[in-house]
Amino acid sequence: MRPKRSPLAAVTVLSFLTACAELPPEPAPHLALAAEIDGMIPTAMAKVHANGMAVAVIDAGEVVYLRAFGRRNERGDPLRDDTVMVAASLTKPVFAYVVMQLVDEGRIDLDTPIARYLDQPLPSYPAERPYPAWSDLSDDERWRSITARMLLSHQSGLPNLPALEPDRKIRLHFDPGTRFAYSGVGINLLQFVLEHGQGRDLDVEVRRRVFQRFDMRRSSLTWQASNADNAADGYTSTGEGHPHPRRRRAAAASSMDTTLEDYARFLAGFVRGDGLSVASRSAMVASQGPITTATEFPTFQPQLPAVLRRPDLATGLGLVVFDGPQGRGFFKGGHEDDAGNTFVCVARTARCVLLLSNDVRAEKAFPGIVAAILGETGAPWRWEYGY
Repeated sequence: MRPKRSPLAAVTVLSFLTACAELPPEPAPHLALAAEIDGMIPTAMAKVHANGMAVAVIDAGEVVYLRAFGRRNERGDPLRDDTVMVAASLTKPVFAYVVMQLVDEGRIDLDTPIARYLDQPLPSYPAERPYPAWSDLSDDERWRSITARMLLSHQSGLPNLPALEPDRKIRLHFDPGTRFAYSGVGINLLQFVLEHGQGRDLDVEVRRRVFQRFDMRRSSLTWQASNADNAADGYTSTGEGHPHPRRRRAAAASSMDTTLEDYARFLAGFVRGDGLSVASRSAMVASQGPITTATEFPTFQPQLPAVLRRPDLATGLGLVVFDGPQGRGFFKGGHEDDAGNTFVCVARTARCVLLLSNDVRAEKAFPGIVAAILGETGAPWRWEYGY
């Protein structure tokens, strides 16, 4: 049964929606019923040979559907809505939410260069996990112009992963702030600034500001042995099984473990506007700069000519934003070799679909599932997945 929302909650949602997008004149399209979703997911999974998938639907900022399908391991144990799964890059919106709380509190400014928060030059810090060797930037002073806004919107010029660089060294591929290029290194750099420049423990901050706020009891940034009884193993594109990773160090870009139930609570809270000022919520889903490439990866591919770009596609803060038939939308994907996740939200109706899978093959089913549940949103699937 759907819990009732207080008038205050309704006002908060309305404020958020008004700030995010103009209201189109057409009514919202039909939202798929629970029975319809129950019927479509097993069929979609079978077509792509996915082992497991967990689905949540949010309407008007409230979770209205939660269900997991398939198995979580080779023993055939069922995937459940409280099974611990790899969040991958769905960690990034959670981190962005924490940063925007710090912005609201006046503890960090989005447009102040990160150099001002550090007590020594970035390249002089010793290497430590999960960070790359910042000393690689010692001959490039452009790092001093990088801001938190650039890092959260993937406009820093840093690579996605050091392992993808020819010599495994990080570098600035363009002047910070001049274009979009997805960067996990950039997200982790902002974590480094909070930890070394402000003495903050990311584990503590996320636990207090997100997990406790939204009652996310089985979510964590590092492996928790208490979750071993119900953690999902992963499956690659060839169906090879991998054990659930046991990460020992928090990484803002990708280390979170979560459950369908937990992450749906966070996402519903975000679209309701819980915990952030209207200005900060709006900034996260506002255009911070255009996206000018045909696909998200490879990261530093040439930019398209202006006439071939999708003009409504832009980077937000920890999110990607777009305009479609239902107005402003936003989404985020989370990809690993053995896991695939996404959420797509429509700002006007505060409707979202959240999909978590312990099988990367499930990603091929995501566009059709989202469209069947929410109607056509305009989500940029070709840019996200390349097909």
